Amino acid sequence: MSTPVLTAVAWPYANGPRHIGHVSGFGVPSDVFSRYQRMAGNRVLMVSGTDEHGTPITVQADKEGLTSQQTADKYTRQIGNDLQGLGLSYDLFTRTTTGNHADVTQQIFLALHRNGYVVPKTTRGAISPSTGRTLPDRYVEGTCPICGYDGARGDQCDNCGNQLDAAELINPKSRINGETPKFVETEHYFLDLPAFTKTLGDWLSTKTDWRPNVLNFTKNLIDDMRPRPITRDLDWGVKIPLDGWSDQPMKRFYVWFDAVIGYFSASVEWARRSGNPDAWQEWWTNPDARSYYFMGKDNITFHAQIWPALLFGHNGEGDKGGEAGKYGKLHLPDEIVSSEFLTMSGSKFSTSRGRVIYVEDFLRDFGPDTLRYFISVAGPETQDTDFTWDEFVRRTNFELANEWGNLVNRSISMAHKNVGAIPRPEAPAPADEELKALSRKAFDTVGAHLARSRFKQAAGEAMRVVTAANKYLSDQEPWKLKDDPARRDSVLHTALQVVSDANTLLTPFLPHSAQKIHEALGGTGVWAAQPELKEVEDLDIAGRVNPILTGDYAAEQAKWESTPIEVGVPLAKPSPLFTKLDPELGETGPEWAPITK
Repeated sequence: MSTPVLTAVAWPYANGPRHIGHVSGFGVPSDVFSRYQRMAGNRVLMVSGTDEHGTPITVQADKEGLTSQQTADKYTRQIGNDLQGLGLSYDLFTRTTTGNHADVTQQIFLALHRNGYVVPKTTRGAISPSTGRTLPDRYVEGTCPICGYDGARGDQCDNCGNQLDAAELINPKSRINGETPKFVETEHYFLDLPAFTKTLGDWLSTKTDWRPNVLNFTKNLIDDMRPRPITRDLDWGVKIPLDGWSDQPMKRFYVWFDAVIGYFSASVEWARRSGNPDAWQEWWTNPDARSYYFMGKDNITFHAQIWPALLFGHNGEGDKGGEAGKYGKLHLPDEIVSSEFLTMSGSKFSTSRGRVIYVEDFLRDFGPDTLRYFISVAGPETQDTDFTWDEFVRRTNFELANEWGNLVNRSISMAHKNVGAIPRPEAPAPADEELKALSRKAFDTVGAHLARSRFKQAAGEAMRVVTAANKYLSDQEPWKLKDDPARRDSVLHTALQVVSDANTLLTPFLPHSAQKIHEALGGTGVWAAQPELKEVEDLDIAGRVNPILTGDYAAEQAKWESTPIEVGVPLAKPSPLFTKLDPELGETGPEWAPITK
């Protein structure tokens, strides 16, 4: 039975190009998952966009001498190109500066306000003495007053996990210029997190199958929840839709508040663009729907605590009760799929320190599937993982080129040379059926891992089929069966069937090469659909044009099953799938990249 599956992917800031550390957390894992779910017959809605409000954008705009909107426009297009190049199959990748997003954000807020889950409060806000601008809490760093960690942010301490207020930090400093901020009184709206203590606690107690890092981190947060500000003194963001607030030039929603609402607003925008404005309900008000949120571990708080609280509040289901807002009872996250960090030389990627590998550079030199494969089999799925060129070269050369690429090439080449088409299996043997049974069984095994976002195990099981097929060819030696063409053709037919199966198993990981293999086996049409980057008019703001990623994934032929190959389909001489890399690259990396050893 087909299930509506929402793939909600973390929103990258539109303040610079993406590096491979970014896409290892939110990008590739979410796409591997979504492609599998589509192949399994489920109705997938994969949504995200660029996060374009808040201080990160204004800071970058000042550096480049641009307006905030010009900065967002510039990097939204660049990020869109990066994600399209990787083949990330978004149904809609949009942005937070659309009229649709502003309206949905304001409607969610109004429901929270009516139900009593947001309250005004006078607080002390951090101001930059040199510019007079507000400093968001996460742009203030100092010593944690609870555990003494030097490097705590003004919104939380990553060491002890406690929520903080910037004014509480010991020796606070601005992350922008190092100056000591000035704290002034200002009025803001706060999300009343303590009013969700029981609701969130009960809900989290049912999530026993989440990744341990998510569960452990979030349960610790429940023990000390305090009101959290959702508005800022800033002129760049969504306006607060209340009398006395909407006309204030320096009052906007905090960027984290409107960004998490983006998952829902993007779904609404997708529905409006689809021609059926209510289509979003299949994923958001349907009790049979399933929703999965993909991000790096630094975003767990917002997805496992804050976003569920906002949904409970909108639904009127917090500890205070209430009535559902405009959109009815919205579906809460079923799973938070959080990855750890991809590091370089033991440290996080850092643009400012030159310790960074940009997606654009990587794709230009190595193509998308090698990066997708590396992230899937050697990425930070459950623990921080160090990227090295040596490991990348080894995985590409020995696993993709020698194992998988060589199996495809020699199987199709021998069939092309000896028969010119997919041969008929006229002399089958037990070894043939044993290998085919192994590949058929892998669909259940690999599929079960992919359904649980266990990408390393899934890829490993798929590559086990490849290894078994290579051994089968070596054992059967079809090149020595010139005097027994019936047996030779049976061996080649078996090898090609398992190549077809393995290609299906690897399609979520390697969609670009999967399309090539589909065609090399005589297939036509779209096997694994790719996203398109389009320019479209904003639905609500006259004259505004927005870049979006979308695609026609219903047209693809890939299904999660073993499909018998068709005898007699002509085969051409294949081209190599993967280019082996120079082993010396493992020592130095390309000229444009920093050393990773």
